[in-house]
Amino acid sequence: MYKPVEDSPISVYEINRGRIVRTLELIQDVIVISLCIGLFSFMAIQVWDMFLSLLPPLDFHVVTADILFLLILVELFRLLIIYLQEQRISIGVAVEVSIVSALREVIVKGVLETNWSQVLATCAFLLVLGILLVLRVWLPPTFEGIDPEQRIAKRYQKMQANGRD
Repeated sequence: MYKPVEDSPISVYEINRGRIVRTLELIQDVIVISLCIGLFSFMAIQVWDMFLSLLPPLDFHVVTADILFLLILVELFRLLIIYLQEQRISIGVAVEVSIVSALREVIVKGVLETNWSQVLATCAFLLVLGILLVLRVWLPPTFEGIDPEQRIAKRYQKMQANGRD
């Protein structure tokens, strides 16, 4: 006798949703890979441009700006590589890129030639980035499946249970 198959706990919607998510992640990886290739090509062009700027007459301001710009590009490339490896954005690398970028602007423009309010704002920005760089050590790695709210709720429940005893 033929028996109709009951609905399985995994619906067709969930299977399709999983396939859609995997496809979107693959497309996202292709986009990041193309960004890596483009950034690497741009870095090669910038290195060539920097070597040309080393020819006489030598302008130290331009050379310094080029070197710092290359360091920023290298850090952005590292950020993309970390994303491809771990499927997350590294807070530390992103903050380091921001710090180097802000310092590059200060060095290129010159502190003495910059308005005092812009110097003060840059100092505040660098202070906040430095604090974030230090605090990221204590931030829970939520990307590994650790839910800080769940941990706090369990701790609170444990405290409540111990208080009733």
